[in-house]
Amino acid sequence: MSNEKKGVMAAFLAYALWGAFPLYWKLLEHVQSMEILLSRVIWSFVFTVLAVIVLGMRKELLADLKYLWSHQKHFWQLVGASLVISMNWFLYIWAVTHNHLIETSLGYYINPLLSVIFGVVFFKEALTRAQWAATGIAFIAVIILTINYGSIPWVALLIALSFAIYGVLKKKIKLDATRGLAIETLFILPFALGYYIYLFTTNQASFLHVDVKTDTLMILSGIVTAIPLILFAKGAQNIPLYLLGFIQYVSPTIVLVLGIVLYKEPFSQIELLAFSIIWAALLLFSGSKIIETRRAHHKSAKINT
Repeated sequence: MSNEKKGVMAAFLAYALWGAFPLYWKLLEHVQSMEILLSRVIWSFVFTVLAVIVLGMRKELLADLKYLWSHQKHFWQLVGASLVISMNWFLYIWAVTHNHLIETSLGYYINPLLSVIFGVVFFKEALTRAQWAATGIAFIAVIILTINYGSIPWVALLIALSFAIYGVLKKKIKLDATRGLAIETLFILPFALGYYIYLFTTNQASFLHVDVKTDTLMILSGIVTAIPLILFAKGAQNIPLYLLGFIQYVSPTIVLVLGIVLYKEPFSQIELLAFSIIWAALLLFSGSKIIETRRAHHKSAKINT
């Protein structure tokens, strides 16, 4: 099997697992969202450090930490990224366990377009007319949903915004996925442990106080977090970005289907209209990216011949 096929399979599996996450978090509906987040941070750190040791990457992890400490700009960027992704995790967990799956799906549909805007603002990236049009069309869909809800869809927008900010902060920091997750969770670990101590001392903790199933699910949340991230990294290394961009829509689509079909969340005709507009915007945007990439390949091929 070629590296590209392996990359496609790894990326598809990563996004499929992310899309199926609600099935896992729904099993912990009886636990406070904050405690699930704390547990996820702690056990992600534990399992990624174990993975680093088993894979023989201890020296590389220490080298990463030394590099970050000697490059303070990147150090504080990663600290900021750790805080933002923790916020994203909390919002996602809260939304899933409080029956906001459709809004969660909306957030991850909006995210790629928001990332594009951030690319223009922060990295002076250029957009074609089609890409600007796609962004404007998606904005119209958000306005329609805002009018329909009677309020701004804050959960969707904050999920999209937090993940887009995370992407900006991490853009210029090249770290292995496993070691990167270990370092990011290390930055949040003191806060997570401190808050957990508070929960235990005030008898608010569910861990070790409900049942074995709950304890097991909370511990395994670390592995559940790490596996798709590692698969994503393998996929990203072996396939073009435009193809990765297409595959990423697998995740919010699965979440949307779960919300409507399995968990029976209300999905009105207005919401169907708004989502259809977003899908049209994404098709326009992705199509323009493919054309742009092919033209660049043709130009480079002509230069080389």
